[in-house]
Amino acid sequence: MVIESVAKIVEDRPLCCIAAGATVQQACEVLDRENVGALPVLDGDRLVGLLCERDVICRAIGKHRAAEETAVSEIMTPDPKTVPRDASVATAMQTMIRGGFRHLPVMKRDEVVGVLSMRDIPTEYRVMFDRYEESRSARHTLEHVDACARPPRSADGSDQSILARR
Repeated sequence: MVIESVAKIVEDRPLCCIAAGATVQQACEVLDRENVGALPVLDGDRLVGLLCERDVICRAIGKHRAAEETAVSEIMTPDPKTVPRDASVATAMQTMIRGGFRHLPVMKRDEVVGVLSMRDIPTEYRVMFDRYEESRSARHTLEHVDACARPPRSADGSDQSILARR
């Protein structure tokens, strides 16, 4: 099955969000009830952050902050990177891999329409992406080796190694 865009992955899911002023305890209840790993954080209808399980662990529990007293806005990742709903899966995956995160809000203009998780992306796509990145890296290395192996050229473009042997 070919997935043409991020929208195809998230379009049939209900959107679960949390208000910036909600408590971490309330957010954890939503994460558990909805069986999701991240929640877009909204101020009204505006995306202001993303709260993921790792934020809860590292910024609340790990810092001995009371979940029932700590606001989501205090531990969320503010201004998260996003992807438009018509973006390719490769673009979304590249954004997550290069950014070092596993959840990505999906947008339709200024409106959050879903959250893409790295787990949502089929394994075959991840393997193809890894192989593509490896081949790019190998090509870059070969180009570098090739450039280093070439004899130096003079300003007029002549091969300096030939001139030196004469």
